[in-house]
Amino acid sequence: QVQLVESGGGLVQTGGSLRLSCAVSGSIFPINTMGWYRQAPGKQRELVATITRSGSTNYADSVKGRFTISRDNAKNTQYLQMTSLEPEDTAVYYCNIGVVTRYYWGQGTQVTVSS
Repeated sequence: QVQLVESGGGLVQTGGSLRLSCAVSGSIFPINTMGWYRQAPGKQRELVATITRSGSTNYADSVKGRFTISRDNAKNTQYLQMTSLEPEDTAVYYCNIGVVTRYYWGQGTQVTVSS
């Protein structure tokens, strides 16, 4: 029932920007926590950023100052504004939400930063 659809990924040059979106449908409960994870080939999936309903955010050290997570609670949508992108940011980015005690994942969107 619950579906998460990411969009906004693509290919950008080093120093460029992208804005990822994650639209959630089918949730009948308020979304507690929204977040983004990413996984590069051969690497572990890692947390990028999270945001609570109240707007409290948490970022991985590697993206602090460059990425901004936000959410529109009325639209059940979250965003990841990525600036000053680096080749190390290349990965599949996955949307994640926490609803009550359960977590859901999107299918992922590819972000590629060329050098």
